[in-house]
Amino acid sequence: MKRFAYLFVVIAALAGCKTADTLRTGDLVFVGIPQDYSLDPDSMGSAISDATGSGNLNLIHVAIAEVGADTTWIIDATIKHGVDRHPLDTFLRDFTLKDGSMPVFIIKRLKDSKMAEQFVENAKQFLGRPYDVWFSPDNEAMYCSELVRDSYRTPDGGYLFEAKPMNFKNAEGEFPLYWQQLFALIGQSIPQDEPGTNPQDMSQAPVLTEVDVPLY
Repeated sequence: MKRFAYLFVVIAALAGCKTADTLRTGDLVFVGIPQDYSLDPDSMGSAISDATGSGNLNLIHVAIAEVGADTTWIIDATIKHGVDRHPLDTFLRDFTLKDGSMPVFIIKRLKDSKMAEQFVENAKQFLGRPYDVWFSPDNEAMYCSELVRDSYRTPDGGYLFEAKPMNFKNAEGEFPLYWQQLFALIGQSIPQDEPGTNPQDMSQAPVLTEVDVPLY
C-alpha cells in the first residue's frame, strides 16, 4: 500500500512540473537591454538582472525564427548583415553584450499561427536587402520590425502589425542611451514620431502571446 501511495505522489509531482516550450517557425525573438546600456566600450551600463521586471528594459531588435530539421535559423535585418538568414548561434553571438553576458530574449508567438510558415517564406523574399539606417518606409532598405511587418501579411494584403508613429522614448519621456548613441553613430537624428514600427511597440501587438522558450 505504501508503494502505491509513493507512486501516486511522484506522478502528481511530475504532473505539476511546468516544462519550457520549444521555438517554432514564425516565432518572433525580441532582444532587450537595460535602458542605460551604452555602446561605449568603456561604459559598464546596468546589469541585465537590474532591468528585468523593473520596466527598464529597452527592446532594440526583433527577429523571425525558422525551425528546420537540423538547424534553427534566424531571419532579421541588422546593420551588420542587412536582411539575412543565419543560424541561431550566429544571432546569439552577434547580440552578446560587450561584457560577455547575454541580453534578455523575449519570445512571442502568433495566437493564430496557421500561416506562420507562409510568413517566414514571405520574409525570405527580402533576403539581401540592405539595412535601413534611415528608418524610412519609402525605400528598398529594411529595418528589423519593418521586415516583420512586411512579411506577416494576410492573403488579402493586410498587415498583422499596425504602423504608427514610432516611439523611441522610455516611460519617463527620455531617449535611452543606446538610441542616442546609435543614431549619433550613423549621423541621423532619432526618427521619433515618424510613421513606421519598432520592436517595443510591436511586442505589445494583440496578435501575439509570450511563450517560455529558452534560446541557449
